[in-house]
Amino acid sequence: MSLPHAILTALLEKPSSGLELTRRFDRSIGFFWSATHQQIYRELGRLEREGLVRASAPGAGRGQRKEYEVLPAGRAQLREWVGQAQDPKPIRDPLLLRLRAAAVLGVDGLAEELARHRELHRAQLDEYLEIERRDFPPERAETENRLQHVVLQAGIQLESFWLAWLDQALAES
Repeated sequence: MSLPHAILTALLEKPSSGLELTRRFDRSIGFFWSATHQQIYRELGRLEREGLVRASAPGAGRGQRKEYEVLPAGRAQLREWVGQAQDPKPIRDPLLLRLRAAAVLGVDGLAEELARHRELHRAQLDEYLEIERRDFPPERAETENRLQHVVLQAGIQLESFWLAWLDQALAES
């Protein structure tokens, strides 16, 4: 049930049209909670029917750009969800299973795949570090949203972990 909460969060940060919202997912929220544009539009419609968001169009007529905003019921639901307990999800990564299989079958072709994953994680880390440099410079540390920065730092630390782990796996394969 987290996609509606991701959408409510994004709309509370900034009321947006569906297109703007999907672009924001592509640039930020999508790094840790992905959704297709179709899923986002479908969920916006459901949230509107449930009275959690409202769409307003500046002009009349079909096909007009709608801007969505969170209603008090949506804010209340999000506030309730934030305070709920939820257990961590177990890691479910096919690469880890492939290493287990390679332990039994042999490591043919495994080093290339590990190196490819390492490059992907390196590129993601570089992107996160650029976002941090751009959006959270040290001179604005006291005025920026620290919790958003903490989320970004989680991504940075996770990618750093994967790089170190992949280096170890490459050395062992």
